[in-house]
Amino acid sequence: MKIHPNEERLEELLRAAGSDHQALIRHLLRCEPCRERLHRLALAGDAHAEIPGAPDYGQAFDAASRSVRSQALALAGERRAAAVLFAELAAAPPGSQEDLLRAERFQTWGFFELLVDRAEETSLEDPARAQELASLALHVSASLSPRHYRRELVEDLRTRAWAHLGNARRLVSDLAGAAEAFGAAGEHLRRGTGDPIERAILLDREASLERDLRRFGEARGSLERAVRIFLRNGENHRAGRSLVNLSLVHSYAGETEQSIETLSRALELIDPEQDPRTLLCARHNLAGYLAEAGRYEDALDLYRQALPLYGDFPDAWTENRRQWLLGRIERGLGRPGAGEQFLRAARDGFLAEGIPYDTALVSLDLALLYAEQGRTAELKELAAGMVPIFASRHIHREALAALGFLQQAIEAETATLDIVTSIADYLRRAQHDPELRWEGVSPEG
Repeated sequence: MKIHPNEERLEELLRAAGSDHQALIRHLLRCEPCRERLHRLALAGDAHAEIPGAPDYGQAFDAASRSVRSQALALAGERRAAAVLFAELAAAPPGSQEDLLRAERFQTWGFFELLVDRAEETSLEDPARAQELASLALHVSASLSPRHYRRELVEDLRTRAWAHLGNARRLVSDLAGAAEAFGAAGEHLRRGTGDPIERAILLDREASLERDLRRFGEARGSLERAVRIFLRNGENHRAGRSLVNLSLVHSYAGETEQSIETLSRALELIDPEQDPRTLLCARHNLAGYLAEAGRYEDALDLYRQALPLYGDFPDAWTENRRQWLLGRIERGLGRPGAGEQFLRAARDGFLAEGIPYDTALVSLDLALLYAEQGRTAELKELAAGMVPIFASRHIHREALAALGFLQQAIEAETATLDIVTSIADYLRRAQHDPELRWEGVSPEG
């Protein structure tokens, strides 16, 4: 071959190989001794080809090459058509989408693949839509022709579709439904090619559910295994994403320093060209953990480095969290005027988005700022609005009791900074731990 094959050619070579040969190729990529042996065999093969009377395999290799090229062209055509088909599906009334998918033109690998990818992309901002897309992908997969697509490869992609469905269910607090979806993903994984990357992706998604269930040891184990698999297979960016997830596990467990260390590792692996949003997430979270640890100057430096990335994502979800972070940093640096401005903007943004718990948590940061300045009137106004916001999330009784205590102390003008700080810290931890007991605080704080 006179030129290096592009990624599409290499991908089609892998897809055309059987599961045994795929595993062999991956082994060769990692094993230097085996690559040297293959090189010697290839040279020996070249010499053998010159021996008179040796079998001529040229026609067989030509036929195989034509088959791979044909498959590559077919898949490229399916992927081009998939975008048009997706627009057609999106324009159809929701109740008629599954009926539309009965048309043969939708029953292609390229369209199945696109639905799975869109389910992943949509999950954070619109988990309900992500569930719909993953379900539609699974619907399409049931109609894929076994004559055109290898069953094991279809099972691999079904694994990923179920994993994204499980993650989307988790994001809307359907933890039982998420566990069911991850169970189905595991069944399909066992019927697939045995691709370690698919296993690692599933481990990463399952770890998020384990984290939400406060099974922190299991979540850490799943993510550490996923990171090892990704790194062994040259998937550094995916390893970085799993480290971002691991940093959240540490944060939920109250391990701020471990969160900082883990995110620092993640930033060395994340590919900014491939996934700028994950890079922004890592930098944003790291700045937040630094602020939580009282390292406000470091947090501000990291925030400033991330400003171009924030500019690339002007959506309300990102902008509200940017202003919340900056408000916390400004308050920590002793600039209460700027801190209040950004915290109020974030609070108004969360109210407009209809995100009650984040609205209430920003209100707690404002309460701390007002308590520091002895602004009793603003504290009373803020406290009056917090109880219904927290109550709308049906938080557990002890958290409501802590909030009620705070409101009473503010009304009685006995809410010291220590009392506000203690209750704010408790309510933040209670967000991730419904079993957490509130031990109360003394009137002196």
